[in-house]
Amino acid sequence: MSQPILLDSHGRQLTYLRLSVTDRCNFRCYYCMPEEGMDFAARQELLSFEEMLQLATVFCRLGVNKIRITGGEPFVRAGITPFLRKLSEVPGLQEITVTSNGSLSQKQILALQEIGIRKINISLDSLDRQRFFQITRRDTFDTVFGSIQQLLTAGFEVKLNCVVAENKNTQDLIPFVELTKTYPLTVRFLEEMPFNGSNSFQVPQWSYREIYAHISAHYPLLQKLESEPSSTSVNYRVPGYAGSFGIIPSFSRTFCGTCNRIRLGATGELRTCLYGPPATNLRDFLRQGASSALLEEEILRAVSKREKDGFAAEASHGTAVHESMSVLGG
Repeated sequence: MSQPILLDSHGRQLTYLRLSVTDRCNFRCYYCMPEEGMDFAARQELLSFEEMLQLATVFCRLGVNKIRITGGEPFVRAGITPFLRKLSEVPGLQEITVTSNGSLSQKQILALQEIGIRKINISLDSLDRQRFFQITRRDTFDTVFGSIQQLLTAGFEVKLNCVVAENKNTQDLIPFVELTKTYPLTVRFLEEMPFNGSNSFQVPQWSYREIYAHISAHYPLLQKLESEPSSTSVNYRVPGYAGSFGIIPSFSRTFCGTCNRIRLGATGELRTCLYGPPATNLRDFLRQGASSALLEEEILRAVSKREKDGFAAEASHGTAVHESMSVLGG
């Protein structure tokens, strides 16, 4: 009998796990955390690295072949490097990628190289130091941009994720595209999402349509690039530029029909959609002594109930207050 795979009731196979290793972060971005701060999970509530490895093995046995490490900020958790090294040895796992806020040390960059991790996403919402400070509540722009340059020099495939919002950073759109003129990186512009840990979110004024219209007004000869079927971004290049840019309709959710992602939070909550409630908590099953077979069964059960799209998932949430993105893992 063949091994079961993660196939939802709408025929979509899930092969991509986003694994959050911590809810803590050394930045305080407005779209992720409320200004007054938040209560982080107690250490004993977090999945241990051993538990994460056990769950990653189960997921890969069910057909997951790519894992993205998220947070919070992954590198604020002690022991992350040895964990990544062990994770790279999980059977069936073809690719590990990382999302970071860019506050990386040279030692951490070298460790990623040694492990064989070559793709990294950096959250960067402005190229202006003052706007960067207003968004992150941290005066560390030079550190982040320096890390990006080190990563590029070391041969990493770098993507910059920029959340676009009115009165925050729309004046950075063209400078970001211009960054791709000389740097071989990808900038991805995201619609703002309601995951700031409060109920104060309003529908974003800058949808993917407004973002594209603004950029195309400056660059009328944009070249549309071919993307993978499961890509969340629509990608473009300015002819002759070294890099490219993409637009992610993260609030409009036009890509749900081909989504191949599943999310495991740092405290064990499994989500089949970013906008939906937890489908189950795998940490609790683990700590009750569940076998690998039982974990597989629980994961398959959760996936079988996956909603058609992010709007249906959000409707099933039953609350106006969305959790912080640092809890969800992005």
